[in-house]
Amino acid sequence: MTGTAARYLCLARHGEATEDESALSPNGRRQAVLLGERLRDAGVPLAAIHHGPLSRAAQTAHLVGDQLPGVPLEASEAAGDYVPYVPRAEELPPDAAGRLLGFLERTPEDDRERGPGLAREALARFTGPVAGETPRHELVVTHNFLIGWLVRAALDAPAWRWMGVNHANAALTVIRYAPGRPASVLFLNDMSHLPQDLRWTGFPPEPRF
Repeated sequence: MTGTAARYLCLARHGEATEDESALSPNGRRQAVLLGERLRDAGVPLAAIHHGPLSRAAQTAHLVGDQLPGVPLEASEAAGDYVPYVPRAEELPPDAAGRLLGFLERTPEDDRERGPGLAREALARFTGPVAGETPRHELVVTHNFLIGWLVRAALDAPAWRWMGVNHANAALTVIRYAPGRPASVLFLNDMSHLPQDLRWTGFPPEPRF
């Protein structure tokens, strides 16, 4: 009988983009290379690099992949940029519902309509233990919303709680899915591979510690 083994899911937001978001900025390209060097130097045995279809995610994935020869790159709509879940007002804390729903209303309608289906696909494709006896390591180069969705799911938080989980450009989050154990967020939004001038890009203007 085939057993199951742990999956280590590495999540990275794309590097910093240009103002029109059509490509990576020079800083974003540097961030992506440094992320790839971190994974290479750590000896992470990646089985695949998945990435969303937008250029800023695809470019980041290819620059990371340049540092990891032989690791296949796989484009995936499920790794794209979309709204994973649209809550009802009664699901939200009363003092925050107006602000959160107002934020969602400013997102593209198509992202809200297609997002829940893609979010379910992402959970099915990228999470949980894997078949076989060998642990699997994967990297998903994606966007802030999906990282928040997957972290929320790993912690069994309410579906709306993907909101408020922020991720900096080219930062790294790792979730472990081990057989017979709850999912574990091993680390979140880690930027230790980036120099100070490349940290915190894309992050809200919160205090930096």
